[in-house]
Amino acid sequence: MFRKAAFGVLATTICLVGCSSSSTITETEWLDVLEEQLSDTQKKQQQKAVAAREALFSRLMARLTQVIQAEGAAKAIPICQAEAPQLAEAVAKEFHVQIGRTSTKLRNPANAPPPWAQSRIEQQPIKPTFLAHRDGRLACLLPIRLKAQCLTCHGSPEQIQPDVREILTQRYPKDQATGYREDDLRGWFWVEVPKE
Repeated sequence: MFRKAAFGVLATTICLVGCSSSSTITETEWLDVLEEQLSDTQKKQQQKAVAAREALFSRLMARLTQVIQAEGAAKAIPICQAEAPQLAEAVAKEFHVQIGRTSTKLRNPANAPPPWAQSRIEQQPIKPTFLAHRDGRLACLLPIRLKAQCLTCHGSPEQIQPDVREILTQRYPKDQATGYREDDLRGWFWVEVPKE
């Protein structure tokens, strides 16, 4: 009797997996891991993820600050749109990771979360979140908190200068990324680190 029941469960599972989409299969292969439960290998992966995040954040902020100081905030918007993906690609190659930024309130639709992160960001985690894949990858969601200077483009509509609002409207007609205050949770850096 037990064998028949076990076989039935196994057959049903195989059928469901075989009929499901690959993105569903991939997402279910990720398991949440508490930071204190990370293995030694995963801790090294975590350190690499944090280093990659720091590199991308500092390079992006340095570039935006340079443009804002030289030409004003309105000129920084096209720079951010064009150069942020290039900076992420360069950091990904340098650190041998996949990396990006995402949010529940997107400005750029290209920053939609990877499938494994979708359900996690809906929970709005305020602390770093870690997921382990059965193939040895480690994924991290690392919160982004808004600094005062970020409100130039992400603050309330009344705070945003008219020239900045105009360019945001032109470049991002479906922009959801305004109305924030200093230290609000803006989104997350996501990082996938391959098996060491």
